[in-house]
Amino acid sequence: MNLNATLFAQLVVFFILALFTMKFVWPPMMKALDDRAKKIADGLAAAERGKQSLAEANSRVEQELAKTRSETQQRITDAEKRAAQIVEEAKQQAEAERKRILVQAEAEAAQEAQRAREQLRGQLAGLVVAGAEQILKKEINAQAHADLLGQLKAQL
Repeated sequence: MNLNATLFAQLVVFFILALFTMKFVWPPMMKALDDRAKKIADGLAAAERGKQSLAEANSRVEQELAKTRSETQQRITDAEKRAAQIVEEAKQQAEAERKRILVQAEAEAAQEAQRAREQLRGQLAGLVVAGAEQILKKEINAQAHADLLGQLKAQL
């Protein structure tokens, strides 16, 4: 075998293989690599957009939380004011009720005192008549007795 022919045949086969590879194997492989690089770039861009979206969402959440906190604090303050107002109203109502009960008790005490005075006047009139009867040692008729009691009550 001739070494030159072998080298020449190997060189021809190598160029045919190189042409075949460049024509049919290399473009799909390059396309696959380019597609892969594009997917990776798109994935990185999407990840960056996701980070930005997450940061914006966190910012909105913090704003909403701050707003909710301030609203809650305002509601608590309003509730405390309302509670103080209710307590003050209850105190005023209790004071009014106390005054009403005190006036009613004073009126009842005055009525009871008046009744006691009337009772005492009656008893005093009876005692005066009894005393007068014993002094006079004679009995007074019932009509005269009633008239005397009426006059004594009027005078007392």
